[in-house]
Amino acid sequence: MGRRVLAIFAAAVIALIGVVAVLLYARGADARAVSANEPTSVYVSTKPIPASTQLKDAVRSGMLVKTAIPAKGVPAGALSDVNADNGSLVAVTDIAPGEYVLASRFGSTPQGSKAIEVPTGMVAVSVSLSDPARVGSFVTPGTHIGIFDTYKVASAGSSSASAANGAGVAGTSVLLDDVLVIGMGSTALNPGTPTTPGAAAPAAAAAPGFLVTVALSPHNAARLIHAISSGSLYAVLRSSDLKMANTPTVTDLNLFSGAGQ
Repeated sequence: MGRRVLAIFAAAVIALIGVVAVLLYARGADARAVSANEPTSVYVSTKPIPASTQLKDAVRSGMLVKTAIPAKGVPAGALSDVNADNGSLVAVTDIAPGEYVLASRFGSTPQGSKAIEVPTGMVAVSVSLSDPARVGSFVTPGTHIGIFDTYKVASAGSSSASAANGAGVAGTSVLLDDVLVIGMGSTALNPGTPTTPGAAAPAAAAAPGFLVTVALSPHNAARLIHAISSGSLYAVLRSSDLKMANTPTVTDLNLFSGAGQ
């Protein structure tokens, strides 16, 4: 009789343990299901991101946007945060639109021997511009800019050259009205000018220059290269529908007249 009671008690205990185990498993499964469907923020590319584009610039220009997806759909290593620690990293390869971007797609240097992609039939030309002259940090690879050139009117062969000759009159004109940027330098080209012992210190330090690389036809490349050596260049960030080719020249003589030359 005692053995039968003991067996019944043991069976009841085993059944109770089984019920508790099933309840615990069900509760854990529910928790895992809820966790798998919890929204998690990741970055998705909305536009092509050229190699060498800085991560912070890609976010600022809308190439990368943060979106929320269920945790179970997040790829391993997905980029989930952009901050001071990784914002200066650059795209190591071109990134196509529509990707859940992995953090590993950004690093310190682009991969391979070709850091920029030059469009067919064009050449790449790099020009050093001061921070204001490159529109601060708002110009990024893939944007379109216009380039103005300031030069001595007397050397330009214009109708006013004879009157301006010897007077040091300067003029500013549109040199290139629509230029594709394909690369940006990340550091100043002339952060400081070393001086020779005993030499006089320069009167004023030159403004740091930043490298902007653009794609041009060979003819326009020759024009830009000549302007680099003979004039002073300034870039503007243009809208997609802007027409700048007929912008009149402004000189010291008509600066306040309200009309171009």
